[in-house]
Amino acid sequence: MTSLSDFSATSIEGKDIDLSSYDGSVVLVVNTASKCGLTPQYQGLQELYDSYADRGFTILGFPCDQFAHQEPGTEDEIADFCQRNYGVSFPMFAKIDVNGKDTHPLFEWLKDEKRGLIGGAIKWNFTKFLLGRDGQVIDRYAPTTEPEKISDDIEKALG
Repeated sequence: MTSLSDFSATSIEGKDIDLSSYDGSVVLVVNTASKCGLTPQYQGLQELYDSYADRGFTILGFPCDQFAHQEPGTEDEIADFCQRNYGVSFPMFAKIDVNGKDTHPLFEWLKDEKRGLIGGAIKWNFTKFLLGRDGQVIDRYAPTTEPEKISDDIEKALG
């Protein structure tokens, strides 16, 4: 059975990260963007991270520029923006594609596991996937779902 630990991704600092390093954690995977109407969700995501990180929860942010060119910056610019404006301290990764022929393998798997309203495709920035400690997808949340609305599901997954 495929799980989060079967994938790797490049960190926003350019290091190859084996996602098995998150084994045993509850993980929220989010495709992000810095120039989106939903960008203020970074604040709510950071609040979730601050609230639950000590209980084995993390967020993995994956910048994506596939929706209305809302993530035009370099990795350094994205990292600086997230830190400066929202104090983001959860792991961020290099820009990826979440749809189309160059979709990152992690997102291919996530979309296969939990389809959205328009099938498997990611509809917009800030689509969220909650994964349990076993690395399996628990649920998928629409881009407009505010991070705090996921708290109960995170609590349940943390046990």
